[in-house]
Amino acid sequence: MASLFILPAILALVCIAFVISFFIQKLYIESIEYKDKSLIFNGKFGEFIGIILLGGLLSIITIGIYSPWFIKNTQKFFTDNSSYDSNNPKFQGTGGRLFVILTLSLILPIIIISVFMGISAASSHQELSTLYRVLYQILILIILIPYIYLVYKWTIDIKFKDYTIRWETDFWQSSSKIFTQIILSIITVGIYSPLATLQLYKYFAERTYARSELKSKTFGYDIEPLDDFLFIWGQTLLTIITLGVYYPWAFCKVRSRILSKTYSEDIEVA
Repeated sequence: MASLFILPAILALVCIAFVISFFIQKLYIESIEYKDKSLIFNGKFGEFIGIILLGGLLSIITIGIYSPWFIKNTQKFFTDNSSYDSNNPKFQGTGGRLFVILTLSLILPIIIISVFMGISAASSHQELSTLYRVLYQILILIILIPYIYLVYKWTIDIKFKDYTIRWETDFWQSSSKIFTQIILSIITVGIYSPLATLQLYKYFAERTYARSELKSKTFGYDIEPLDDFLFIWGQTLLTIITLGVYYPWAFCKVRSRILSKTYSEDIEVA
């Protein structure tokens, strides 16, 4: 009898997660301030739930094939319903491009590695199975790095007024940077992870450009490694101590600190 309640419970938890995500994203967007003006979020909760229900249903019916378009619609909802100084940004990423990214950088490599490792493990001695599992996990980690990079680069494709905002990054250099920060986080059993996130944020902020025909801007982040590290861990510990109750305040405080230290500057157009 208990098993009959498992699926409804999971669906209920998923719905709750999406509801919470709406309000967290709303708080995040409205905490962004630039030149003493804050972003305003005009998205309607009912419209968001409609996107979630339709996207979730189509993703299930198509066995996950529709998922990239579902993700695109969600991203577009939050971007296009934000406004700054009465101007709305427009998200330009496409579901088709995300489908290609997911297929080539994640799904196919995992399938190929899984099949290869399965065949190799089956033809080997039993005592080598642990080695194969460790090797499999290492290979999956290596695969995830370009996947993470490509998905985030897809996310940063926004039109605002006459500016187009994108990453201008090198694939191999960026993947190496991500790999280094992940390894440092693993070695320190997660202790270093807040600083790893900030180092990556700084790295990619400096490679984000807003370009128009007449002007160009670049971004940056004034990192204070020790102070930022201690601040984030302080908020994390408060969240743990309060069994998660403090999380919304921790989230907003960390985001506000990071955004307040993020800057933009004009650059000359050649």
